[in-house]
Amino acid sequence: MSKLTTEQMAVYMNKLPHWKFENNTLTKVFRRNDFKDSISFVLTIAELADKLNHHPDLHIQYDRVSVILTTHDENGVTGKDFLLAQQIESLIKK
Repeated sequence: MSKLTTEQMAVYMNKLPHWKFENNTLTKVFRRNDFKDSISFVLTIAELADKLNHHPDLHIQYDRVSVILTTHDENGVTGKDFLLAQQIESLIKK
């Protein structure tokens, strides 16, 4: 999958509120109830990532989980990143 153009990025970003595009990555910080909830959330993201064979960088800081998505082979953001971001968002809505 190729790196998205600026126009494509704008369309996708409208579908992902509170996500940021910075340094060729999509990022978002999710607030959880506590550390245990953060770990559980990361494990659920890991399952999604394995199914898509596309793995984000994840950082846990007690009740915050930072998700950083990029496609390293393309040196930027692709449709794979947005697909995983949308699936992560769907976890929050459940």
